[in-house]
Amino acid sequence: MSLVKRLGLPGTLCLCVVVVFALAAMLAPFVAPYAAQGIGTPNISAKFQPPSAAYWLGTDHLGRDMLSRVIYGARVSMTTGVLIVAVSLLIGLPVGLLAGYFGGWADEGFMRITDIFLAFPALLLAVLMAAALGAGMLNCIISVAVTWWPWYARLARAEVLVLRNQPYVEAARLMGVSPPRILLRHILPAALRPLGVQAALDVGPALLTASALSFLGLGVLPPTADWGQMVDAGRPFFPARWWYAVSPGVAIFLLALAFSVLGDALRATGRRDA
Repeated sequence: MSLVKRLGLPGTLCLCVVVVFALAAMLAPFVAPYAAQGIGTPNISAKFQPPSAAYWLGTDHLGRDMLSRVIYGARVSMTTGVLIVAVSLLIGLPVGLLAGYFGGWADEGFMRITDIFLAFPALLLAVLMAAALGAGMLNCIISVAVTWWPWYARLARAEVLVLRNQPYVEAARLMGVSPPRILLRHILPAALRPLGVQAALDVGPALLTASALSFLGLGVLPPTADWGQMVDAGRPFFPARWWYAVSPGVAIFLLALAFSVLGDALRATGRRDA
């Protein structure tokens, strides 16, 4: 009951959606009706079967069960979204901490570098990076993370500019505590909460961006199940075989919406606690 009070009913429901998708992804070999088809094994005799008791979400052009493909696709899509945010945070957080704490030339140099990346439209830069690096899950993560880390750098810098003048930080500085220790022990823990909330908000957009790259053929390649690639594969057969493109599309929509609402709920909780 306390969780519902803190997150609210929409936030709690969206947390349940995220947990269901995460459990399905982790337990895919056990919960997928046709695990072999989920990893890409074709079943030509059953191609383009509409949704039925045997195939709840129908089958694709190779006869593979769409429900199994969506479940296995959750593994790739969720992992890609989370890793994009994690890599962006790992790059942007140190840059923002150093720029905000030391100021001067460090601040000027780091912030001008971030401005260079922010000058380009994020999706366009990600597409260009992915096209240069080639298709693949790792390259997709790198391409999107390169465009996202400046936002975390700016957010971390803004937090540090406030925290570095707090009395407990000033006291530690007067006692001779080294700057790295002040950053790691006194400033970083306080800065992590707003960054964590922002990271939760960004998993949904990161998933959407990665799916867009896969839709363009610049992300995960078949036979690996990926929601963006599955939407692209089902597009030529729409609307006659609507379930092919709709099933992964609905999965993308639900998970992105769940992360977005959950992030908003966490942010509201942080404001109440403050």
